[in-house]
Amino acid sequence: MLTTNTPTGEDKLTWRFPKEFWLANLMELCERAAYYGFFIVLTLYLTDIVGFTDTETGAVAGIFFAMLYFLPPFVGAIGDKIGFKNGLIIAFTFLTIGYFFLGVFQTKGLVILFLTIVLIGGAFIKPMITGTVAKTTTELNRARGFSLFYWVVNIGAFSGKTFVPYIRQGIGLEYVNFFSAAMSFVALIFAIILFKPLDGKVRNQKTVKEVWTALVNIFTTPRLIILTFIVTGFWIIQHQLYATMPKYVIRLLGEDAKPEWLANVNPAVVVIFVVLITQLFKNKKAVTAMLIGMMLMPFSALAMAMSQELKEITGPTVDILGILAMHPLTVMMIIGIAIQGLAECFISPRFLEYFSVQAPKGEEGLYLGFSHLHSFFSALLGFISSGFLLDAYCPDPNTLPAGLSAAEIAARYADAHVIWYYFMAVGFVSAIALVIFRYVTNRIDAKKEAA
Repeated sequence: MLTTNTPTGEDKLTWRFPKEFWLANLMELCERAAYYGFFIVLTLYLTDIVGFTDTETGAVAGIFFAMLYFLPPFVGAIGDKIGFKNGLIIAFTFLTIGYFFLGVFQTKGLVILFLTIVLIGGAFIKPMITGTVAKTTTELNRARGFSLFYWVVNIGAFSGKTFVPYIRQGIGLEYVNFFSAAMSFVALIFAIILFKPLDGKVRNQKTVKEVWTALVNIFTTPRLIILTFIVTGFWIIQHQLYATMPKYVIRLLGEDAKPEWLANVNPAVVVIFVVLITQLFKNKKAVTAMLIGMMLMPFSALAMAMSQELKEITGPTVDILGILAMHPLTVMMIIGIAIQGLAECFISPRFLEYFSVQAPKGEEGLYLGFSHLHSFFSALLGFISSGFLLDAYCPDPNTLPAGLSAAEIAARYADAHVIWYYFMAVGFVSAIALVIFRYVTNRIDAKKEAA
C-alpha cells in the first residue's frame, strides 16, 4: 500500500520510489515535451498559419500564458477533491483534444476555443503532477524526489524543442500540434491504464475560497506584492525567448534557422549551474542573490542587440575554433540566452524561498501556489509589448508592400535589434527597483531588531 508516513528508523535514503512516482515523472516528461514543442512555435503558428497580426498574436499568446500561470492554484483545489488519477485523466484528455484540433483547424475562432481547452488541461497538470510527487515521497527522500522531477521537466523541455524544428521545416508548422497531441495521448494512456488512485486523502486540502483568500492576502502583503512586481521585469525579458526570439531569428536569418535550438541554451545552463550557484550563495540573503541575477538580465538583452556590431568585426560568419561557423546573430543570441540562464539560477530558487518565508505559518504551500504570479503579469506585458515591437522594427514579411527591392526590404529590418534595447531598459529599471527594495527592507528590519 502507498503511504505518506514520515520515515521510520528502518527507512534508508535511496533512489527507490513507488511505481506511481515514476509514472508521474514519465507523464511529466511527455507533457513537457508537448508543451515546450508547442510553446516555442506558438507565436509563429498564430501569425504564419492562423493569420493573426503580430499585435493580435501578442495579445492572444499573452492572455493564454498569463492564465496558464494564474489558474493552477484554483484548479488544484478542484483536483484535490476529484482525486489525482481523475485529475490527470481530465488534464491529458483536454490537452490531447486541444492540441489535435489546433492542428486540424486554423480559423481564428476555433483556434481560440482549442487554445482555451489546452489552457484548462495545462492548468490541471502542475498541481496534479507535483502533488503526486509530494504524495509518493517521504520526508526523508522528498528532496531527491523533487530533484529528479526537476531534471525530468528540463529533459522534457529540451527534447521537445530539439525535435520540433524537424517537423516545422519538414512537413509544416501546423503539424507540431499533432506531435504535442501524440505526447499528451501517450501520457493519457499511462494515466488511464497504469496509474493507480493514491490512497488516503490529500494533506492540507484547500477549498477554492481559501485559495482566493490567499491571493487577496498576497496583494495586501507589501513586501510580497512589491517584490513580485519587481521580479516581473526579469520574466518580461525571459518570456522573449518565446514571444520575440523565434520570429526575430527566422525573419532575419530565414526559414532554415532553428530558434527552438537556441531556446534550449536556457534550460541547459540552468541544469548545469543552478545547484552550484544556489550552494555558493546559500549563506547570502535571498534578495542579495536575486539582485545579482537582476543585474545580469540587462546584459542579456544587450548581447542580443549586438549582432550587427559583431558582424562588422567578423563578417557574415563567426568561426568557432575551426569547428563551427555561425552567423553573428546566432552567436549573440546564444550568449544572451546563456546570461538569462545564469540570472535565473540566482533568481528563481531564492524568490521561492523568500516567498515561503513571508507566508503565514502553515500557509506556505498555499502561498507558493501563487509564487508564479510574476509570470501572470510578465506574460501579459511581455507578449503584448513584443507584438507591437515586432510590428514596428521586425515586421511580418507578408505585410510588406509588394514590389519592394532587396535593399528596401533590408532597410525595413535594419533596426530590428532596437527591440532588445527596450527590454534592456526594463531590466535596468527592475535591477534599480530591487536595489531600492533591498535598502528599504534592510532599514526596516534593522529598526525592528533594534527595538
